Amino acid sequence: MAFALKKRGPSNFARAADGSMTLVEHVRELRTRLFKASLAILVGFGVGIWLAGPVRILLSKPYCDLPASIDPVSGKCKFVQLGVADVFLLNLKIGLWVGLIIAAPVWLYQLWAFIAPGLHRHERRYAYVFTALAAPLFAAGAVLAFFVTTKGLEFLLDISGDDIATNLEVTRYISFVTNLILLFGVAFEFPLLVLMLNFVGIASAKRLLSWWRIAVFVFFAFSAVVTPTPDPFGMTALALCLCALYFAAVGVAFLNDKRKGRGKEVYAGIDDDEVSPLEFDPEPVEAGQRVDASAPIIAPEPVAAPAPIDRRYDDMT
Repeated sequence: MAFALKKRGPSNFARAADGSMTLVEHVRELRTRLFKASLAILVGFGVGIWLAGPVRILLSKPYCDLPASIDPVSGKCKFVQLGVADVFLLNLKIGLWVGLIIAAPVWLYQLWAFIAPGLHRHERRYAYVFTALAAPLFAAGAVLAFFVTTKGLEFLLDISGDDIATNLEVTRYISFVTNLILLFGVAFEFPLLVLMLNFVGIASAKRLLSWWRIAVFVFFAFSAVVTPTPDPFGMTALALCLCALYFAAVGVAFLNDKRKGRGKEVYAGIDDDEVSPLEFDPEPVEAGQRVDASAPIIAPEPVAAPAPIDRRYDDMT
């Protein structure tokens, strides 16, 4: 007995890429992907609520490792809770952040699967590379923020003096640490912006290298603003890391320019404000051949009058 195999049609990705998918089908696909992403975030939120306690203890470690945070009576690290439901709401907030991180592979894939058909093949390849680099860079920034928080809290608690008892409020402390982690993580994504400018052809590697003074000044100014303490340690650590990442991105830009052959164009060695040289041809221009005058136009012959219409036929026949 022969079984006929059912021929499958093009996938939704192929139909969206070639433009054959209708607007209603696009809306339905968006609805389906939003539902899957929301379901993944909901599951991750449940896991995040379960991990909220250990995560809160981990975020409290920079403060609890300091001798000034230990309660002399109980010998434990204690925070202050001003409201009745502050810790409960804080656990919900931590659970949401942890849920977003856990469900990131799912909702990022759903987002990518919806926008990828509208990109070219080389644009999708660049997106894969940039996504693979974004996560480690953000993690490196978070680790540096955790380290800077430890040194910053030690500096701030040492200048308070022995006559002042310092007790931190738990929600404000956790918000301070998470905001610092977010700022440092986003700052470490700056080299990807530099590479994007080079890959799309907006700025060459030589032009990026010529901006190094401005970049270093901006890095130190940004580090001075976002670091929590006025001591130079945290500011210098963040600024040096950003400078190193910037020069590494410029090195990758040089390799990309060499691979694409940039800088070998006709006008590559000429600055934007430099006048292009004009070629001087000393050879004289020879006189052209003589053009004869045109002959006069003969007058047209008279047009004969039309013959009379035979009345034996009407207009239809």
